[in-house]
Amino acid sequence: MYHVVLGVCGCCGALRPRYKRLVDNIFPEDPEDGLVKTNMEKLTFYALSAPEKLDRIGAYLSERLIRDVGRHRYGYVCIAMEALDQLLMACHCQSINLFVESFLKMVAKLLESEKPNLQILGTNSFVKFANIEEDTPSYHRSYDFFVSRFSEMCHSSHDDLEIKTKIRMSGIKGLQGVVRKTVNDELQANIWDPQHMDKIVPSLLFNLQHVEEAESRSPSPLQAPEKEKENPAELAERCLRELLGRAAFGNIKNAIKPVLIHLDNHSLWEPKVFAIRCFKIIMYSIQPQHSHLVIQQLLGHLDANSRSAATVRAGIVEVLEGEVGWGSPTVLEMFNTLLRQLRLSIDYALTGSYDGAVSLGTKIIKEHEERMFQEAVIKTIGSFASTLPTYQRSEVILFIMSKVPLPSLQHPVEAGRTGENRNRLTQIMLLKSLLQVSTGFQCNNMMSALPSNFLDRLLSTALMEDAEIRLFVLEILISFIDRHGNRHKFSTISTLSDISVLKLKVDKCSRQDTVFMKKHSQQLYRHIYLSCKEDTNMQKHYEALYGLLALISIELANEEVVVDLIRLVLAVQDVAQVNEENLPVYNRCALYALGAAYLNLISQLTTVPAFCQHIHEVIETRKKEAPYMLPEDVFVERPRLSQNLDGVVIEFLFRQSKISEVLGGSGYNSDRLCLPYIPQLTDEDRLSKRRSIGETISLQVEVESRNSPEKEEVSVLTTLSVAVDSVAVEEQERERRRQVVEKFQKAPFEEIAAHCGARFPLHAFLLCVFLPARPPPSPSGTITAAYGQPQNHSIPVYEMKFPDLCVY
Repeated sequence: MYHVVLGVCGCCGALRPRYKRLVDNIFPEDPEDGLVKTNMEKLTFYALSAPEKLDRIGAYLSERLIRDVGRHRYGYVCIAMEALDQLLMACHCQSINLFVESFLKMVAKLLESEKPNLQILGTNSFVKFANIEEDTPSYHRSYDFFVSRFSEMCHSSHDDLEIKTKIRMSGIKGLQGVVRKTVNDELQANIWDPQHMDKIVPSLLFNLQHVEEAESRSPSPLQAPEKEKENPAELAERCLRELLGRAAFGNIKNAIKPVLIHLDNHSLWEPKVFAIRCFKIIMYSIQPQHSHLVIQQLLGHLDANSRSAATVRAGIVEVLEGEVGWGSPTVLEMFNTLLRQLRLSIDYALTGSYDGAVSLGTKIIKEHEERMFQEAVIKTIGSFASTLPTYQRSEVILFIMSKVPLPSLQHPVEAGRTGENRNRLTQIMLLKSLLQVSTGFQCNNMMSALPSNFLDRLLSTALMEDAEIRLFVLEILISFIDRHGNRHKFSTISTLSDISVLKLKVDKCSRQDTVFMKKHSQQLYRHIYLSCKEDTNMQKHYEALYGLLALISIELANEEVVVDLIRLVLAVQDVAQVNEENLPVYNRCALYALGAAYLNLISQLTTVPAFCQHIHEVIETRKKEAPYMLPEDVFVERPRLSQNLDGVVIEFLFRQSKISEVLGGSGYNSDRLCLPYIPQLTDEDRLSKRRSIGETISLQVEVESRNSPEKEEVSVLTTLSVAVDSVAVEEQERERRRQVVEKFQKAPFEEIAAHCGARFPLHAFLLCVFLPARPPPSPSGTITAAYGQPQNHSIPVYEMKFPDLCVY
């Protein structure tokens, strides 16, 4: 009976299909012996010879593997997967799709197992499959399960650290395989869909957070590659770089959004280190032309987090700062977003709450956090601006300046204590931003760097009571004017006996700079003069004023500018001497010291020996008898001042008559030097929130005789003391100006000449003006004058013959 049964079994075995017999033969009796190679070669040859049987081979292998998994015969499971791998590598026929379906089913079965070894085995097989380029497309294959399962493995929390590391690395490798298999195949499921990216990207970032494991690698070069493979953080970074490097223009948004959400969910903006590292990886991985999309995503995320904690917003802004070199979206859009966040932060700091309700219990903490955020925004604005070309930076400068609230008729400020605080904080923050943008600004044409609409608004802020705002204005002007890096050389006010030690870089004043100074010089002088008269000035203000005067002398000075600057500084000396403003003792001594330092500098720049000698004599006299009038004793930590400045003798002062004499002998306009500098009062003085302003309003007609030592100045308008808020005074001034203009426009020339003085040599002046002019060329040719020189023969206009095309 036994032999009959055995014979029947043998007979049934012989009746089985050949592909099943070939599959059965690759399995040894003892699984430890491994795959039977000779039989595997027969199976491979059969699959290549009969490709229509490949799907059946895969189905049968899948059936055996599922059965072995259920029976815990893991040795045979490994043999089955090895056979599948070899068949995949060898076969690329058109019918491979059905075989792949069986293969993926077996891989999924392994991944579903609770055994880490089976999960790793299935992952390794899937990675090998992912590296195979298939010859035929697949229209219905899905990788949703694999994305979910590999992402889950990336978050493994196994108790054994070594096993946990292996599972996580297998998950990362599996995600990398899915990306490689699907990213370039349009027929596959779109891996860039949010449903997939929301799983893949956070899984990679989760492993990137364990940086300490990556930093604990062995320093041995031979062991470094092996250690690197054992590190999930390094592997996750490589996978993320590969993923982003394959992203097309339309897929960037779906790839970046999960990064932002992950940083939000895990509170990773506040330490900032990980967020900055993530975006460095992103920016170095994506294609350069896509970088502006990432910055745009960050800006939108900043807006979306407007009510988040200041530390979160500061982290986003600092990440933005790190991306400045990669390009940006619309420039004004970017700066508008940053300035809007700056204004919101100011409101939060004032109210102590994000919804406008005052919360005294948390206001101090939030003010500190908001201040930190504001500084981060200002720093980022400066970093972005430094990457822009000159013309775009000029647009940004005008844009920021237009946001500064100024006390004017067109831009009324908010009333009330809260409104004043908000306006002041807004002014300070925007001026800080403007200072950041202007730092390092290089523009050869000052007319382009400081256009009228910008300069008018900037100088209007110089008239405000707030000392901090005035200091920012001075520093901004210095940043624009300094084009040769001389600014730091004037950070300390001193009376150097030889300024060559400063190694100043000086260029000749260009034509464009001359035009700029002709248009705006009086405006600049006036604001410098008014700034000197402020009783709230501190040492930093005088240092900035000295730097501004020095840089104007180096960058923008011609003969006329030098004369005007000397007149201006002498007028500042008169302010300290007369003291109509009732300035404190320190401020008066500071003005004397400022004048000494500047005249010492300008005298050596002009290289007029007599001028230098006069300045040197006055400085030496002050050193001996009045050191409190020199910068070395005033601009120190503990100034040495004199309480009695009313009895200053003339030897301690720089004399206008003496300077006019010595400079006039060297070709400078001595007539102009003899005129004292008197600024004009304008409407912005009345709108600048000053307590009171009493300034001289004059229209000076400078008429002097060259042959007489006497100098005359005809003052058309007398000196007036006016109040800022007096409407009657404004009307009176307006009427006086109208009368003066009308007089000079409509009065006969004889009356104007008589009014200007009988000694005025009008005929000599006219001869000097008109004699050098050449007469128009004569149509009839030239005649020879004395000394053999050709001379144009002029004929009356009514005798000239004009071409027929001339129409009158």
